[in-house]
Amino acid sequence: MTLVVDTGPILAQIEPADPPARDAARVLAAERSTPIMPLTVAAELDYMLTARGGPSANRSLLRDLAANRFIVPGLEPEDFATIQALNERYRDLSAGLADLSIVILAARYRTNRILTFDQRHFRLIQPLQGGTFTLLPFDEPAS
Repeated sequence: MTLVVDTGPILAQIEPADPPARDAARVLAAERSTPIMPLTVAAELDYMLTARGGPSANRSLLRDLAANRFIVPGLEPEDFATIQALNERYRDLSAGLADLSIVILAARYRTNRILTFDQRHFRLIQPLQGGTFTLLPFDEPAS
């Protein structure tokens, strides 16, 4: 099943020795299909990597994107009505465009798997296709 990636696990790669970064890197390395990175997440990462890690961190992201390490789909015009409805439904969470685009693209790619550190949002938001999200690396079976 396809994996959709959030900002935090990729941003964590600035400090690759930190346990959360290692966990995220392990999940990505084990992934058999090309992960999905919403264009909104790519834009957020571009900004945050440059702000926190400088130009070299930004260049690393651009290299990964140019090498097709991620599929980077945008949103369709009709997706914004769904995002607005989700923002209203989950107004107490203050979930933004990047997080809600993950929900949209998870539905589009028929997956519930998200690589994220954001349990606060994704434990409470229900996938559009029903059920619950599997949040990696947290929901991995113990090895």
